Amino acid sequence: MLRLLNIELHKLKYSKSVKIISIVYFSLICFIALIVSIEFNFGGVKFRVADQGIFNFPFIWHFNTWVAAWLKLFLAVVIVSIVSNEYSYKTLKQNLIDGLSKREFLASKFLTVILFSIVSTIFLFLVSLILGLFFSDYTEIGIIFSDMEYLFAYFLKLICFFSFCMFLAIWVKRSAFALGFLGLWQVIEGLIAVVFQWLKVKRDIDLFDSVYNFLPLNAMSDLIVEPFTRFGAVQSAASQLGENFDKNYDVELTTVLIVIGWTCLFVYWSYALLKKRDL
Repeated sequence: MLRLLNIELHKLKYSKSVKIISIVYFSLICFIALIVSIEFNFGGVKFRVADQGIFNFPFIWHFNTWVAAWLKLFLAVVIVSIVSNEYSYKTLKQNLIDGLSKREFLASKFLTVILFSIVSTIFLFLVSLILGLFFSDYTEIGIIFSDMEYLFAYFLKLICFFSFCMFLAIWVKRSAFALGFLGLWQVIEGLIAVVFQWLKVKRDIDLFDSVYNFLPLNAMSDLIVEPFTRFGAVQSAASQLGENFDKNYDVELTTVLIVIGWTCLFVYWSYALLKKRDL
């Protein structure tokens, strides 16, 4: 495994695009933290988002993982590129000639997926921990390290999403087409949601739990539910208006299993494509 990972790291070492995109990705995570901690002045009224409890432990784990998950598209470009370049530069065929099996080739790419996911999760953990220690009203050890399942959900979400990107890159062989299909699939799932919503309203047929929640991108999204309605200020404002947010913010075991299932399928389909093709 280390040999396969070393091969990939050697390739990444000389890729300027990978370095630039990775730097942008990790910088944006820090930039988000910087923006919400800046003090704004509106007509003499000073306001800072960080003072509103958004960085309180353990809420910060939920909020930061949800926000950072939107930035995964940057690393998705990296994953798609390193796979597609194997076809564009004929290095895949050369690796096979040199004795690397198709199984080892795929394993090296999946190890890269895991590595990016681990590094991203550790980086987010450190950024969130530092922000929380500076801005949180609660710094007891028990509170700081509660709700850590959101970091696990973030890690799992990255692995599944990058595995999807890896499969698309192997399938279509070109970065632009793979990313284009990724965007198209997002639209398809959105249209399916609209159709299901219409069926629910007009025909009283609810297919969300039985079908829609099993679609890959939606399942990944369900791992970390939006955190804003959990925010104390939002719930207080809603209560004054007579509204109630009846939502489960936990990381659901069912969703975890669905996402793990999709990850296994993406890896299996990737191997099936490689095994079938005459490279």
